[in-house]
Amino acid sequence: MVLRAAIHGQISVGTSQTETTMQSTLKLATMQNAKQIVKNEDPPFIEVARKHKTTNATRGKGPDKQQAANTLVTCNNQNMSNPEAETGDSNLCETIKGAADIEAILRVFLILYGEWQDTHMEVRYTDVDYLVFSDAAALMASGKAPYERSTYRYSPLIAALLLPNSFLHHLWGKFLFSASDLLVGLFIHTILKLRGVPEKLCTSSMMVWLFNPFTFTIGTRGNCEPIVCAVILWIILCLMNDQLVQAAFWYGLVVHLRIYPIIYALPIILVLRPLHFQPSKKPALVDWSSRKLKSLHGSSKLRFTDLQYIQVFLTSIFNWRRLVFGLVSGSTFFILTGLCFYFYGWDFLDEALLYHLTRTDPRHNFSIYFYHIYLHYEQEFSSLEKLISFLPQFVVQLALIFRFAYDLPFCFFVQTLTFVAFNKVITAQYFVWFFCLLPLILPWSNMKLKWKGISCIFLWMGGQTHWLMWGYLLEFQGRNVFIQLWIASLLFLAVNTYVLINIIHDHAYCPVFKELNVEKSNKTRKHD
Repeated sequence: MVLRAAIHGQISVGTSQTETTMQSTLKLATMQNAKQIVKNEDPPFIEVARKHKTTNATRGKGPDKQQAANTLVTCNNQNMSNPEAETGDSNLCETIKGAADIEAILRVFLILYGEWQDTHMEVRYTDVDYLVFSDAAALMASGKAPYERSTYRYSPLIAALLLPNSFLHHLWGKFLFSASDLLVGLFIHTILKLRGVPEKLCTSSMMVWLFNPFTFTIGTRGNCEPIVCAVILWIILCLMNDQLVQAAFWYGLVVHLRIYPIIYALPIILVLRPLHFQPSKKPALVDWSSRKLKSLHGSSKLRFTDLQYIQVFLTSIFNWRRLVFGLVSGSTFFILTGLCFYFYGWDFLDEALLYHLTRTDPRHNFSIYFYHIYLHYEQEFSSLEKLISFLPQFVVQLALIFRFAYDLPFCFFVQTLTFVAFNKVITAQYFVWFFCLLPLILPWSNMKLKWKGISCIFLWMGGQTHWLMWGYLLEFQGRNVFIQLWIASLLFLAVNTYVLINIIHDHAYCPVFKELNVEKSNKTRKHD
């Protein structure tokens, strides 16, 4: 910003005294710049530049553009070699490393504590899914099918990851899932750094994941969701680095592991457009510092009311990047699915795929549909009933995709939150699906933690706690509170909707990739 101001003559340097003042002022401003940006304030050198411009104008001396530019470059070089700046970066790295060490120790402690609680207390710490994974892995180790274990409804690859449970140690899986949990934190920090977010803000956003009690208990209790979260963030990283084939491979793999990431297919396809990529070059990323220039009504949004835009969209929909991504991800998914079907037959298809597409769980859960399913579970649901339950989810997904697709992490977040909120079955482990994406959007949020942010956090936690109270009375006390529990599910949906609306309202829309200029985009379109 400062260099641009100097080049356009907004900073005037007329005398040697002025140069000295500018150097000292800008050197100080460079060190304070990041802090001022985080506070959404103009850096102090803007005001200084205005004062120097006014002084030179009164003296009748015009701006020396080249001299000002050289001064700024020299100042930046001096600042880069400044021992104090290097010391600050070193201290920050030490802080990150220390926090990661603390989190690793905490997870190890919780895993060991879980062993004690499982032995001495009535309520087990270990997730029941971990017992299912371990039993399925033991069956695979003995040459049998994992689906001989009832309620194992996952890909055989998950059971294969836990094979060391049978011959190494039964806690292997928990350590694997907890390591994936820490890997998610690393990927969050890397993605934000690539997008130009200041180091301190990257670190604080990463801590939102690492120090979240809900997320660090998921892995230590033996749930596999951290692996899925890590793969999804890795896909975003690959797309940002233009590693298209690798992104497509991992996307096909993660959809095979868990069906729900299929909802990300359309925004990924939309973002792989010619205006974002040049042949043989990495795509240019939109820097975090330019977030103020973007708004929810910016020109980078999908504009399907513009006939000319629709024509451009249709003519460029089948470019080579989209075809490569579709072919590689589709091939990966079908090859893995075909191999699993070859070894385990229809048991695999029924349990790992078809069950999740047609799942109707009569047990109480957070979904607003659970009570209706409970009352009519022994009856065959009509096609109209299935359509009605699926239609709101489908419509909301399309609306969010075509509104926010180019702001890819934010699109993923709002998609996942609404997918979970409107799903026919909702369990607590589903929340981690959007928790891993939340730190990626925080630097672009204008929501103040005091009081709006805190109110949203406590409102969401209150809605969940209210539901859990009735769930406890039903499950552990045996009371007939189905109506109250269903009303709590309705309230929880309302809370999720309210929080989502506030997040969207206070989000500074910012596409991940820069658009090429018209001349370059025309050449790229012809090339595609």
